[in-house]
Amino acid sequence: MKYLTITPGIAGILSILLLINLNSCTDLEVEVFDEVIESEFTPTEDDLISLIAPVYTPLRMFAGWQGYFDLQEESADHIITPVRPNGWYDGGIYQRMHWHKWTIQEWPPTNLWNSCYSGINAANRVLMQLETGTIPVASGKEAIIAELKTTRAFYYWLLCDSHGNVPIVTDFAATEPPTQNTRKEVYDFVIKELTENIPQLPEEAGLSMYGRFNKWAGKALLAKVYLNAEVYTGTAEWDKCIEACNDVIAAAEQGAYALEARYSDIFKTDNEGSSELIFAIPYDDIFATQNIIHMKTLDPIMQRVYPMQVQPWGGNCAVPQFIDTYDPDDTRLKDTWIMGPQYDAVTGEELINYVKTVNSIESSESNQGYRIGKYEIRPDTRGGLSNDFPVFRYADILMMKAECLLRTGHAEEAALLVTRVRERAFNGTVPEKALVTGAMLEQGSTYQYGYWENGSVTEPEGGEDIQYGRFLDELGWEFAAEGRRRRDLIRFGVFATKTWFQHRPSSADKTIFPIPEAELNKNPNLVQNPGY
Repeated sequence: MKYLTITPGIAGILSILLLINLNSCTDLEVEVFDEVIESEFTPTEDDLISLIAPVYTPLRMFAGWQGYFDLQEESADHIITPVRPNGWYDGGIYQRMHWHKWTIQEWPPTNLWNSCYSGINAANRVLMQLETGTIPVASGKEAIIAELKTTRAFYYWLLCDSHGNVPIVTDFAATEPPTQNTRKEVYDFVIKELTENIPQLPEEAGLSMYGRFNKWAGKALLAKVYLNAEVYTGTAEWDKCIEACNDVIAAAEQGAYALEARYSDIFKTDNEGSSELIFAIPYDDIFATQNIIHMKTLDPIMQRVYPMQVQPWGGNCAVPQFIDTYDPDDTRLKDTWIMGPQYDAVTGEELINYVKTVNSIESSESNQGYRIGKYEIRPDTRGGLSNDFPVFRYADILMMKAECLLRTGHAEEAALLVTRVRERAFNGTVPEKALVTGAMLEQGSTYQYGYWENGSVTEPEGGEDIQYGRFLDELGWEFAAEGRRRRDLIRFGVFATKTWFQHRPSSADKTIFPIPEAELNKNPNLVQNPGY
């Protein structure tokens, strides 16, 4: 017997559906099911939003436990999770992520693989139901199919970026183990799916398509894939990235999107109305509780600071070398990191004083390392934040275009865009510091790469040799703790070549993660990635 699993979908959509149901029903004696027998369920067009919601649900792994955020940040040069007095050894997983010594059993890459294929499987199922008429749709069918294929392409882009050589599965009815595709084939599939389906996506921005792929979110995804094309295929596509960015910029000029005046407003609790968010993953502290960034970063005693309804766990923090790159007048420093003394919300007693330094990835004190404060933590916060997680935002569009201009010899044009993004970070301090020039962006990085020991860099490497390193710094200041740093480091040639904190250069094979052991055991068609 087949069942349709009613999975909680996008938090905002579900909340609306729940409110509609509660307000339109006076008989509260309702029997609730979490599964419906397929033969007894005849879906209609009114059910469509609920039926496509499970395609988006796996995206909640972005800010979830050992999810996409950890995959991108713990392996990079902004964030570490050192062993604390209250734990955080966790079998050495965070140390291995820092050292690039992960195994084929590691949870973050395995969780990403499982989540992506869960979303792909859900998309394939609904596509089959639409295409066979199991779900009758009188109008708008083409747009829904385009949305499903675009979302499926998004999952395949994540896999192309993280694991490289993965199976492309589009047939829900297939029963044989899928064959493995090359990274280039996955890239080509993503590009084809996006270019064919983006024109059919709705152009509406705002809450009507919030948390779903509209045309501009699709264009942002296309730009991101083109931005990293050289990594995936060996051939750069800077001009195509600019073209996709220009389409979003044109929509923004018509009022679809805009930079927020205040940086912190992008990440506040009720950020679903932000003019800057192009595609975000909705969370809710009751209905979609997987955003646990605050739980992982705050020391347990911080329960008394906000105060929170739950006690956080106290793990990850900023790499000291990255903190040293900030201009002290850049307000993104305090908008992103929690630092210095923290006080009891009731008594005013100082409870903890966060310091920049961290002893070691294997041993640290409770107060060591600045904590992630980018995502607003309101009083009475629960174990899950209601802050929606930004995937693509308008500043990213401007910075992608700027990077491509820089790489194609148009440094001064790039500088204008970077200056535009920087302005809000210096408006309240020293406005003239927002201005950058093309020559500045062509300089190396200010990050003092090298081995960290006893509170300082003992084996300095510096970052002056990184081509366009200053632009990489700009990406760091604007997008810190947004689950993307690994990908940026790879594109700038830093990920496998530089030393930071107590990570030393690793093999180029580590720029993609291994095929999970469980998948190799299940599918004889899979071959492990090189170096594992």
